[in-house]
Amino acid sequence: MNNPIRGRGAQGQVANRFETVRAEPDPVEHAASQGPARPKTQFLSDDSKSIVTENKSPDIPFRYSLNPYRGCEHGCSYCYARPTHEFLGMSAGLDFETKIIVKDHAVDLLRDVLAKPSWRADSMMLSGVTDPYQPVERERKITRGLLELLAECKHPISIITKNALIQRDVDILATMAKYDLVHAAISITTLDASLANVLEPRTSAPTARLRAISTLSAAGVPVRIMTAPVIPGLNDHEIPQLLKAAADAGATSAGYVMLRLPGAVEDVFVDWLTRVRPEVKDKVLAKVREVRDGELNDTKFGRRMRGTGVRADSIADLFTAFTRKYGLASEPEPLRSDLFTPPTDRSGQLSLF
Repeated sequence: MNNPIRGRGAQGQVANRFETVRAEPDPVEHAASQGPARPKTQFLSDDSKSIVTENKSPDIPFRYSLNPYRGCEHGCSYCYARPTHEFLGMSAGLDFETKIIVKDHAVDLLRDVLAKPSWRADSMMLSGVTDPYQPVERERKITRGLLELLAECKHPISIITKNALIQRDVDILATMAKYDLVHAAISITTLDASLANVLEPRTSAPTARLRAISTLSAAGVPVRIMTAPVIPGLNDHEIPQLLKAAADAGATSAGYVMLRLPGAVEDVFVDWLTRVRPEVKDKVLAKVREVRDGELNDTKFGRRMRGTGVRADSIADLFTAFTRKYGLASEPEPLRSDLFTPPTDRSGQLSLF
């Protein structure tokens, strides 16, 4: 591609598995042009009537997830959440990172949930699908509003992000941490800024994420480093350095997830390798197949997060050895749920029952 779209993980649309018709660019016009158009990010209002999703997967260590946005500006070429845009009639390619669904009424919807007499506080992840601190959060502040409500109710919450913007909310997080109500997980895929810039183009730089770990840790917020995803042949050799840097910054626990390429994500990631890292493409794909029983993806519970086989076992052993070396726990301390107090409903009335 002569003129790639800068700042985007995908360079075009990939077929939506639910659609029988798709548009293809005219090859003659495309060849004569200077390259693909540079789409601007659109923010579309979400009219969902719910905000909390209950998770059934045995691979996920939380019961509920809370997602203020659908789609993600970060544009990570490997993002497992890309296929969720297909349910909206969009593409897992450029649509996923340029058409962001914004849940403007998220705080009211969460208040409705927490005010129900039947609600019982339990493990909840913010956000679990797309990043709650993607760039649009600077203006919309929906994630901050959700945290303010959770803090008011003393409801436990875990957060995962690749964005240093989480530091903005250190005041709320530090207060919640005093009551053992919050964990923060910072995901760092690589310490190589040049690799991060093309692999996850609109995330915070690795050094900024390490500073976020330091800021949160200094404020008393327990921080988990997530080396996610581990991409065999591309960043797995960085595991020792990543864990050391995170521990030095103040992280107290660590986890990882093996690269997952469900559905259309495979097309986006393979295209990324072809364009950006052609010299390692064959090696990376071969090693991914080693940990996925000869395929590029595995959806089976119990193995999809870690992979299988000799290479997957070697990565697990390497990770375990260096978490122990740097004093990082395999799991964070449990959060408290016994302090939860229901909020008033939207009218300001307390429930009589």
